[in-house]
Amino acid sequence: MRKQTGRYSGYLRPFSYLLDLMIINVLAVFLLLASSTEYYYHGFISVSWIIIAWNVDFYEVYRYTKAIEILGKILKQYLLFTVLNFAYLGFFLDFAIPSQIIKYVTLSVLLISAVKLSIYYLLKEFRVVYGGNFRTVVIIGNSKSVSQLSDFFNDNPDYGYKLVKVFNLDHEKKSQIESCFDFVQNDKIDEIYCSLSDLTNEDVNRFVDFTDNNLKVLKFLPDNKEILSRNMKFDYYGYIPVVSLRHIPLDKTANKAIKRAFDILFSLIVIFGVLSWLTPILAFLIKKESKGPVFFKQRRNGLNYHEFDCYKFRSMRPNEIADLEQVSKNDPRITKVGRFIRKTSMDELPQFFNVLIGDMSVVGPRPHMVSHTEMYAKSVDKFMVRHFVKPGITGLAQTNGYRGEVENNKDIINRVKYDIFYLENWSLLLDLKIIFMTVYNAIRGEEKAY
Repeated sequence: MRKQTGRYSGYLRPFSYLLDLMIINVLAVFLLLASSTEYYYHGFISVSWIIIAWNVDFYEVYRYTKAIEILGKILKQYLLFTVLNFAYLGFFLDFAIPSQIIKYVTLSVLLISAVKLSIYYLLKEFRVVYGGNFRTVVIIGNSKSVSQLSDFFNDNPDYGYKLVKVFNLDHEKKSQIESCFDFVQNDKIDEIYCSLSDLTNEDVNRFVDFTDNNLKVLKFLPDNKEILSRNMKFDYYGYIPVVSLRHIPLDKTANKAIKRAFDILFSLIVIFGVLSWLTPILAFLIKKESKGPVFFKQRRNGLNYHEFDCYKFRSMRPNEIADLEQVSKNDPRITKVGRFIRKTSMDELPQFFNVLIGDMSVVGPRPHMVSHTEMYAKSVDKFMVRHFVKPGITGLAQTNGYRGEVENNKDIINRVKYDIFYLENWSLLLDLKIIFMTVYNAIRGEEKAY
């Protein structure tokens, strides 16, 4: 498994936020004179700019986004930002000279727009000239939309899609689909586009299962934009409708930023408010009972299947099978102190450092040790879908009775179902509910907390 290529937005969008905020605040100092001494005003324009941007999707610009759509976002941002500036300056500062406000907002938006459009066109040029920032794709089917999309990819290299192969389904459909799966795996293809008119429901399910289990992006080509049974998202490549199968709220930059800000704030509270005094106490007790380090480090799989070091307070005596075998009930490896901190979930607290550095989130699918991930990926359907989001210290499955040891197939299958529900229905309120239930269960005590 590997991280998908061409995902520059993870770095570009935070940079765009910072640059735009810098522009509007610096211009406020030079163009609005009296207001330049008002620190509250700088806070207001920064917050209002971001809120407006989230509501008009100002930063939601993708490789297939048309320039006219970007101009539409700019116009909405300009109008709303102008209205809020008039309201604030006129009401709070008795400073509402229309010409100054319009001059400030217009110059700010023009400068930001120039940067935004320059990056947009420079990226297009970069893809054409250097062949960088691209995603490899295959198309499968025979319909008219297949040839249209094929021509689109070949005629528009500036969009950053490299069409590697088209699989025709004129004959031996089953073997052609299998050949497609093998090709996608061997050539490390990023995205698969399927013509729905050429596939049965059974074929669609095969593609869904394959892409879910192998962390590939699956999109469909509908004919006449037919209404589908699932709630799918439509995008347009030129004038060709393309359907995205799975909608993940945390793919949106705004939601990702909200969750990351919450993770940082919550982890800092725990680190300074709890771990700062609890760590020395637990370190003394752990070291007193058995030799070995205070912290236990284990390789686990996170976002996009990447491995990272997951930290815990050591609850077992050092042993050679710690990375291979899960803890079971009455496990002789667990120390007396370890049994207590596992029962109360205190052994998990060092993972807030994982959250702070960005390997984990406070809430998300629980990460498994690498050896178990490889095993479950082969035997449990859709297990790999969990890796589309960051793993968490706690999760929806854990608050519904599926924490700790996996005793049978039912445990891991239901855990995966809860994890997929979580990533498809994420909200900050759901995170808060899960955190509350985790604390409540820890205080009440759980049967599988051992």
